[in-house]
Amino acid sequence: MDLISVHWLFTGEIIVSDKSKNFSIIDKGLTVEGTISCKGQLVIKGTVKGKLDGETVVIAEDGAAYTESKVDRMTIGGIFEGKLAASEELIILSTGKCSGTVICKNLVVEAGGILNAEVSCKQFQKAEASKATVSVLK
Repeated sequence: MDLISVHWLFTGEIIVSDKSKNFSIIDKGLTVEGTISCKGQLVIKGTVKGKLDGETVVIAEDGAAYTESKVDRMTIGGIFEGKLAASEELIILSTGKCSGTVICKNLVVEAGGILNAEVSCKQFQKAEASKATVSVLK
């Protein structure tokens, strides 16, 4: 078997430790299906399918998430499809594509970013900042 052609597939539940300074990566070529719960920052360069709960999630340009997600912050540089609740902010970079249903406090879409979703920007109960904002960066 040629190791270069092997694609990893994990089905199950991943729980990343509760230290808030954690940094985790789902690397290119890795597909995770199931439930992911994480503290700290999670960078997705591979593919995630299922349920995602976390603090800060970054979907890299090569990454994709097909999930129901509840996060504090998400930055999308790749592909997101599904349901997303971001209690603090959602940033869609110029290379990002987001579709599905989005609920967030603050929304930023860079020029070139694609947002094709039902969007609701609102105040979350645990947030104490001012009203939700929507920004388009050029």
